[in-house]
Amino acid sequence: MRLVSYNVRYFGHGLKGLASTAKSKTRIADAITGLTELPELVALQEVETKSIRARVAHRAAHPEETQIDAFLRHLSDSFARAGKVMPYRAWYFPAHTYKLGPIKFYTTGLAVLVDCQRMNVIADRSEPITHVVNERLRSVKQTRIAAHLHLENLQNQRFHLFNTHLSLPTAWAKEFWSQPQKMGFGKNQVAEAQSLAAFSAEHSKREPYLVVGDFNAAPATPVYSALTRDADLTGAQEFLKQIDPKDPRGFATAGFMHLRMHLDHVFGSRGVNFVDLQNTLPFGDKASPFFGLSDHVPLITRFELGR
Repeated sequence: MRLVSYNVRYFGHGLKGLASTAKSKTRIADAITGLTELPELVALQEVETKSIRARVAHRAAHPEETQIDAFLRHLSDSFARAGKVMPYRAWYFPAHTYKLGPIKFYTTGLAVLVDCQRMNVIADRSEPITHVVNERLRSVKQTRIAAHLHLENLQNQRFHLFNTHLSLPTAWAKEFWSQPQKMGFGKNQVAEAQSLAAFSAEHSKREPYLVVGDFNAAPATPVYSALTRDADLTGAQEFLKQIDPKDPRGFATAGFMHLRMHLDHVFGSRGVNFVDLQNTLPFGDKASPFFGLSDHVPLITRFELGR
């Protein structure tokens, strides 16, 4: 099976994240459609529902259309141009809404596209994993969640997918200012990683599972250690020797101006065997079909299920 995990920046990279555009949706849809081997699963981070940011530069086809609905519409058009039938259905998991009264300025959430010709969704759920350093800040702290799908493939093998987007290290902790390295060292990030690991282990019911997403944490950090050493998960890039887990800057998955960071990961439990990382290229590599489409690049891996 093949999996894509991708932070799409609300399909607004063309406007520096300020607003979603039809062009961004079309280009990402074309990049997915153009993959030689289509993935059964596409886990997306930073996906809106409905808000001013989602619609100010790209009007919906109808009032009830959400951002993931709009993207599926563009994806279907992309498949049609390629002479193919679009096989995906989307499961959307809302996380947070920034609003004033009834006006929604912008929203956050996660989504998973499933090829329903090759995969069956048994159940879905989400779990809040937000860690708040100061309770007085809870009302303004962006909610973080873990999205969960229980799946079955054509060989009747059952497994689980957990998709997430962890918080940034909080600036409200004194360690933030004394610690020279930030991403993956925040105590709030470690607490969320631990909550994610506990939720994943509990709901997988000893079946194989994957944990994917934007972790805002590099290798060789406490967050990475909490998910590998402590939670007994295996990083796909580490296992397939694409990265040195002791080098936090060896493979950039995200960029801001001239800054390059490794923030995105795919982890597997026992019973998940990673096969390859074809089409997974570092941020800024112009050979990638996803070049310039987001401030992140997708991680694309094939895996198989064992005992």
